[in-house]
Amino acid sequence: MNFEDALLTVIGAALILLMVADVFHTLLYPHGSGPVGRTIMRGFWLLSRRLRGGASSIAAPLAMAAVIAAWAALAAVGWALLYLPHLSNGFTYSADVPRQADFAEALYISLVALSTAGFGEIVATHPLLRLVMAFQAVAGFGLLTATVSWILQTYPALSRRRALAHQLNLFREAAGPSGIASLDARHAAGLLESMAENVASVSIDLLSFHETYYFHEVEQRGSLPATIAYAHHLASDAQGSDNPELRFAGRMLYAALDDLAEVLRGKFGHVGSTSSDVFDHYELHHRHRRPPEPRP
Repeated sequence: MNFEDALLTVIGAALILLMVADVFHTLLYPHGSGPVGRTIMRGFWLLSRRLRGGASSIAAPLAMAAVIAAWAALAAVGWALLYLPHLSNGFTYSADVPRQADFAEALYISLVALSTAGFGEIVATHPLLRLVMAFQAVAGFGLLTATVSWILQTYPALSRRRALAHQLNLFREAAGPSGIASLDARHAAGLLESMAENVASVSIDLLSFHETYYFHEVEQRGSLPATIAYAHHLASDAQGSDNPELRFAGRMLYAALDDLAEVLRGKFGHVGSTSSDVFDHYELHHRHRRPPEPRP
C-alpha cells in the first residue's frame, strides 16, 4: 500500500470514528452531546434567529434531520475511503457492470452496504474486505436504530417541559393576582412540591437531551422560557409564609429553580448573577419579550 492509499485509509477511519463518537455522546453518554450534533444544532438555532429576528419553531427539527444526515454522510464517506484503494483488485463485478474504480463507485458500494440493500453486482473478494462490509452493514442497522431512538427520546422530554409551562400558567390563572396567598397553605405546599419535581425533571432533560433546548414554542402558553419567572416568584412568596410546610415547599422549588438556572448558565451560556437574572436572559434569548428600551 502506497502513501496515498494509506492516507485515504486513515482519513476514512477517522471519519468513521468521529461518527461513532458523536452518536455515543449524543445517545449513550448521560450528560453529553457530540461535537458534530452540537455544532449543527447551535448553527441552525443562530441562523434562524438572525434571519427571522427570533427563533423558528422548525429550526430544531431541521437541525435534527441535518445531524442524522451528517452521521450517515460520515459513515458513507468514511467507508468509501476504505474501499477506494482496493477497487481494482479487491472486488469482483458482474458481467454487465463496468469497472470505474473511482470515488463515486466506492461511495456507491459504501451506501449499498450501509443501507444493507445488498444488490450483489459488486462483491468483495478479499476476506478482510468482506468482513469490513459485513461490519458496515451491522453499523448501518445500528445507526438507523440509534436515530429512531434519538427521536423517540427527544419528544417525551419536550412534552415534560411543555407540561410544566402549562402547569404554571394554569396556576397563575386559577390563583389570580393573590398567588399562593389565595390558597390553603397545605394545598399550596403540595402544588409547589409538584412543581419542584417537574422543574427537576426539566433540568435532567436539558442535561441528557441537549438538543431539546433549541426547540422553540410558537405559543407563549406552552413555553417554559416565558413562564419560568412566575415559578421563581411563587418560590419567593412561599419562603416568606408563616406556614412551615409552605416555607419548606418554597425552599424545595427555589432549590430546583437554582439547579435549572445553573444548567442554563453552564451548558447554554446564559448570563446572570442570580437565578432570576438567568431566567430573564433565557426568556429574552427565546424572543418571548422585547429587550428593555435604553434610558435616555
